[in-house]
Order: sequence, then structure tokens, then C-alpha cells
Amino acid sequence: MKAKLILENGAIFRGESIGDTAERVFEMVFNTSMTGYQEILTDPSCAGQGVVMTYPLIGNYGVNGEDDESGRPWAEALIVRHLTERGSNFRCEGDLGSYLKQHHITGIQHVDTRSLTRILRSQGTMNAMITCAEYFSIETVLARLKAYRVGKAVEKVTRQAPETFEAIGQERFHVAVMDYGVKRHMIECLRRRGCKVTALPALTPAQEVLSGAAMTV
Repeated sequence: MKAKLILENGAIFRGESIGDTAERVFEMVFNTSMTGYQEILTDPSCAGQGVVMTYPLIGNYGVNGEDDESGRPWAEALIVRHLTERGSNFRCEGDLGSYLKQHHITGIQHVDTRSLTRILRSQGTMNAMITCAEYFSIETVLARLKAYRVGKAVEKVTRQAPETFEAIGQERFHVAVMDYGVKRHMIECLRRRGCKVTALPALTPAQEVLSGAAMTV
């Protein structure tokens, strides 16, 4: 299915739909990593955003349950030059295209991602839309893009209850982590250094943290 990526500055990129075909509005950002697309999609800091990957071949090693940085993907959209249909890696448990559909992430491929990234670098982050509609009013779309805001991101991504992770090896410290969008890898780094970690919801009162009351879960 044909798809279009429309930027807030009026630029239009045409390509092929991947993942979910639902129309999606988001904040457009870029990432220059050659790997790590699954970690990027599940990074809570990407909530409300669409990510363009500058590396031209994405999805070549598939996806697996160990690489998620949180309990679910947060990115709204993925923009790539070419999506590999099948992953090839001993850890591969599925392909990226099916992963996008499963988690309702809209995407587009066959886009000149380097050109798109140059626009974002020179003009700054801007809003965008992916649509599979054949006909649309550009004036209506641009008005919708200019009005879009990523709101209450922390409230959306934070955990709803305290969660404790035991130290790996001998416990040396007990650390409180305020979850403003913490990644699993950050918690694992602390655990490997002998820290028992209690991750707390973002709106946990400071008094409960300082008194230790929030840590008894």
C-alpha cells in the first residue's frame, strides 16, 4: 500500500506502508544508530514520536523478547529506507514488520531517510504525519500538525506501582529510581553493580522516598 510522510514545513515524502496502516501524527526525530531499532521503539523517551533511521537497512537481525527497553513500544511511527522482510540472527524470534503490526506502529519505507534527516538537522524537530489516504487537503493536514503537542509524556510512560529488582550477586546498596521513563538497561546496569533497585512511579512524594516508606514493596 502506498503511503505519504508529510512534514510540518509542507515537505512530502512518498513510499510504501509498513506496520499498521492507521493514520498517525507525531513529533519527527531521527536516529543515526546502525543497530538497536527495537530498543529505540521501546524507549519511553520516544513516546509521541516518529523515528527515522538514517542507516538504510533496518530489521536485518529481527526482533526478540530480550531487547525491549520497557514493557511495550512507545514510538508512534518508524521511517526507514528499506525494511528487511526476514531477520537473520541466532537470537531472532520474529521479523520487524510483524512486530510493527502487532504493536500498531505505523511506518513507511522507500523514503530518502538521509534527505529527511538533513531537513530535521537544519530546520529542527517538527511534527509529521503518515497517511495512506490517496487524497487529502494539505492545508488541513498542516493545521493539524501545527496544533499537535506531545503532552503528559511522563504520566503516560511511568509505572503505576513500585517494583523491586534484586541485585545481581552480593547486594551492596538499595537504590531508589524515579521512573520518568527509565529503561530496563539502566536498571540492569545498577543491578550488575550490586544494587537492589526499587523503581518508583514518577509522582511518588519526596517524603515517601526520603523516609524509605516507598521502598518497602
